[in-house]
Amino acid sequence: MNKQTLRDTARQMLAEGKGLLAMDESNPTADKRFAALGIPQTVEMRRAYRDLIVTAPGLAESIGGAILYDETIRQTALDGTPFAQALQRVGIIPGIKVDEGAKPLALHEGELVTLGLDGLRERLAEYSKMGARFAKWRAVITIDDANDAPSRGCIEANAHALARYAALCQEAGIVPIVEPEVLMDGGHTLARCGEVTERSLHAVFEQLRTQRVDLAGMLLKPNMVVPGLACPAQASADEVADATIDCFRRTVPAAVAGIAFLSGGQSAADASARLNAMNLRHKGQLPWPVAFSFARAIQDPAMKAWSGKAENVAAAQAKLVERARLNRLARRGEYTAAMEPAR
Repeated sequence: MNKQTLRDTARQMLAEGKGLLAMDESNPTADKRFAALGIPQTVEMRRAYRDLIVTAPGLAESIGGAILYDETIRQTALDGTPFAQALQRVGIIPGIKVDEGAKPLALHEGELVTLGLDGLRERLAEYSKMGARFAKWRAVITIDDANDAPSRGCIEANAHALARYAALCQEAGIVPIVEPEVLMDGGHTLARCGEVTERSLHAVFEQLRTQRVDLAGMLLKPNMVVPGLACPAQASADEVADATIDCFRRTVPAAVAGIAFLSGGQSAADASARLNAMNLRHKGQLPWPVAFSFARAIQDPAMKAWSGKAENVAAAQAKLVERARLNRLARRGEYTAAMEPAR
């Protein structure tokens, strides 16, 4: 493990106001989104869509790293260039999702734990040879007050797995993205989300220290502090920004290389507005960069514009690049709702 190389890579991923593009959807998830748009669910169509993303002109102006899926990192662009190499060629650092998904946690009804530690050392070595310079592991925390969730057992099991994954990544010379996601599902309030997010982050960083993870050589990919989607009292962008930053000031060590928020089911406009409010209202007061690692909140307009048709590629790429640009502006605190395309 070379600490300086890890730290340099982590900084580069979020340099110059950039963020991350999550294009690591599993095949079933990608196929589900294709089906909703009438796009054939085939290997070649998934490859064509990923080619559209990777070759989008100007994407690297806003995106510092792209998270790939196992199928994607083994595929090539339409010109025969491996996707990881094609990303590197334009200045986007390639990464890889390495967890094997969230499964039921024994004796904790309704709660999940993420699997994938078995054989991870060997998989990381293989991905490194393919060009991956960072990795991602997602843990899922559900708020369900009727069933006393999240439990201590769920939070601690996921925190331990995240920390062991992060240690294995750094051992392999790969920057770990640590993703503890408190889900937006349910009717919980903004304050309840803040409480659970704080508990989860405290547990995660305790475990990261226990596993000797270098905090300056990792990135955090958390949820924003938001009310549940079914909560009758939704919050403004400013309220979300303040609640989120207050929580993270209490929990995230200054040594961490950066925070790249997930969108987690927010609309593209909401995710941008809330990220913008964080950077606008707290500019110059934070020890780490506050950026984005969005999937659907960047990709959705492009996928709809493409709809599986080769003649739509250029239009879809333009939408992808524009959505990424709006999030780059949000990271600078320069985004406004007036920039959103007319509906």
